[in-house]
Amino acid sequence: MRILHIESSKISGILYLLASRGISFLCRMKMDTPKLSSKIRVVSNPKKIEGCPEKRLGFYTGYAAVVSETLRKPLFQKFLDWIIKREKIEKRAVKDIQVRVFPFQKENGKSLAGRCNNEGVILIFPKRRSFLQKKMQDHKKERVRFYLKSRAMAALIHELLHLKYESNESKVRQLTKKYFSIFIRHQNMNTESVNSIQNMLFAV
Repeated sequence: MRILHIESSKISGILYLLASRGISFLCRMKMDTPKLSSKIRVVSNPKKIEGCPEKRLGFYTGYAAVVSETLRKPLFQKFLDWIIKREKIEKRAVKDIQVRVFPFQKENGKSLAGRCNNEGVILIFPKRRSFLQKKMQDHKKERVRFYLKSRAMAALIHELLHLKYESNESKVRQLTKKYFSIFIRHQNMNTESVNSIQNMLFAV
């Protein structure tokens, strides 16, 4: 009986050890999966900085800092995790999220909000300074500032969806509007402000 008791104790100890190591391994796996926020960084083109007037550079540098901070917000990060799980997007597919300091203008003259390549690098671009100066004439500073933040958030949602739906732009646009609407309607804003921001972002 004593031998059985000893053997039983040894087995219990081994099982406990294996279980604890298994839990430890799972914890490490969870920790080894990088958070999306850790992949966000501000990136600028050195050549553009050299020839950029100080006031203009200060504007775009400050813009990039606000966008970076906005995209890292815990509440928004939790919402992105929810989208990733719901859409079954592989988080590891996102290699880098670059908040670009300077705008990128498309051939049609409009500024690009975001872009994602096949290597999982997502780029988030700002609006042109001239566009924002014009908006300041019609809207309050707080409204324009919130528009900048909303545009960046919607752009990141859009590019994450492209990782799954690739070239299906209409599907990505539809889901971007849907998910961003869900997020913004849970903020402490009145209906008029919510509708105004959405119209500014998703106007055809």
